[in-house]
Amino acid sequence: MTYPISYQLYSSRNFPPLYAQFPELKAFGYDAIEPWLPAYEADPRTFRQALDDAGLACHCFHMPLAGLIDEPNRFIDIALTIGATVMIPPYVAPEERDTTADYWRGLGERLAAGAERAAPHGLKVAWHNHDFEYRPLADGSRPIDLIFEGGGPDLWFEIDCGWITRAGANPPAELRKFADRIIAIQMKDMAPAGTTGDDGWAATGDGIINWGGLVPLFRQTAAEHIVTEHDNPSDWRRFAKRSIDHIKALGL
Repeated sequence: MTYPISYQLYSSRNFPPLYAQFPELKAFGYDAIEPWLPAYEADPRTFRQALDDAGLACHCFHMPLAGLIDEPNRFIDIALTIGATVMIPPYVAPEERDTTADYWRGLGERLAAGAERAAPHGLKVAWHNHDFEYRPLADGSRPIDLIFEGGGPDLWFEIDCGWITRAGANPPAELRKFADRIIAIQMKDMAPAGTTGDDGWAATGDGIINWGGLVPLFRQTAAEHIVTEHDNPSDWRRFAKRSIDHIKALGL
C-alpha cells in the first residue's frame, strides 16, 4: 500500500508566495497540501483553485482549537470549500494550558463535541501532538492519554513522530498504542543532538529517526495519509525534495 503524501505548508511560511510553490511540490511528487491558518482563511475559494490548478488535493488542514469550539460552522464551510475531510486543531498555547488531568480530559471532550458537529458533513476531527502532551503531570498521567480518554472513539490522531522523539517518548510505542485512531502520520525528523541549524529539525531521512523500522508499524495503523513537515527549514525546496524522495524510497 502506498499513501497520499501531503506537504504541511507551515514549512514554507517564511518563503512567500506560497501558491507559487504548488506546481513545484506537485513536480516533486506530492499529492496534497496540508495548510495551516492563515494560509487559507482570507479566501478559501482561491486557495482551492490554486490547489486544483496544480493538480493537488487537501486531505487535512490545521485550524485553531477556538475555531472548532466557537466557530464550527465557519470552519466546516472552509473544510468543504478547500476539499479537506479532516479538521485538525494542533496546539494549545502555553498560557492556556492547565496542569490538571481534568483540564486535559476536558480538552478531549471539547474536541469530541466538535467532531459531533462535523460528522454530519462527512468530516472528522483529529488532534495533532507536540511535545507538551508527553510530559507527565504531577499524578503521573500524560496529557496525550487524557485527551483521547475524554475525546472518545470519534476523535482521531495526526501523530507527529518528530515531536514525540523530541519529548523523549517512543514513536514505536505510540504508534502501537494509538494505532486504531491514527488517521495521518507526520514524518517529521529530528537532527542529531547538538545541531543548532534549522532549530534542530531535519528533512525526513536526514535525521535520527529510523523510518525504515517504523514503516511496518505505520501499516498496522488506520492512517490514510503521510505528511512531511519541518518547523523552520532554511531551504524549503531541499527539505521538500529530500523528504519525499526518502518516503518514496521506503515504499510508502
